[in-house]
Amino acid sequence: MTFKRLSIFFAASVFALYAGLVLSLFYFYKGSLFVETLLSERTLFSIKISLIAATIATLLALVLAVPSAYALSRFDFKGRNIIDTILELPMIVSPAALGAMLLIFFNNPIGMWIQDNYIQFVFTAYGIILAQFITTVGVSTRLIKAAMDEIPHRYEDVARSLGVTPVKAFLTVTLPLCKNGIIAASVLTWAKAIGEFGATITIAGSMAMKTETLPVAIFMRLASADIEGTVVLILILVAIGLTTLYAVRLLKTG
Repeated sequence: MTFKRLSIFFAASVFALYAGLVLSLFYFYKGSLFVETLLSERTLFSIKISLIAATIATLLALVLAVPSAYALSRFDFKGRNIIDTILELPMIVSPAALGAMLLIFFNNPIGMWIQDNYIQFVFTAYGIILAQFITTVGVSTRLIKAAMDEIPHRYEDVARSLGVTPVKAFLTVTLPLCKNGIIAASVLTWAKAIGEFGATITIAGSMAMKTETLPVAIFMRLASADIEGTVVLILILVAIGLTTLYAVRLLKTG
């Protein structure tokens, strides 16, 4: 077996692993139940709040991630390595632990003051957005930084030597060159946000028609031993995520 075929075999093996898990869902699949569950008011609400919260969380993450990634990619400053390391927190700490950290924060004087005077996060839809934002902003920054690291510094240096300001060089040189990387990071961030569960249920709870996102709805169905209903919701979540990712891949290659 050639090295090429061996590599393809391993890639196909990984695909078979995940495809097998998805296909196994159809053992409990019921077509009539799928339509009934999909069109139910509770499911439609879960889908809507998941899509809205994930979109807002992704936009907020990008607002911080793009300039943060640029600073980490281009400048050498005191504390840079510490900041760069702390971005890995969502990857080394479970989402449930991050949610617990948020819940604990809002039970200390500063957090309580924020909730009393500004926005109530605990057990509200705002908590969903915050949970998704906290679990994705570090990953988003890391992905965008990787894209910016691929762009040689000399392009910006040339622009500045022609009299362009640093801000304009960033906007007209760096951003266009790493556009595809930012788009990819945005989609992955959104996909991760829409599938977020641990931090969301910890801080926002699982109240039907209020804070029940699609992943939380899946957990609640499973907790009540409704396997068929759980399968339907999982298929909906998988369809939303994979369709979005595949569509972006088609746009990038088209």
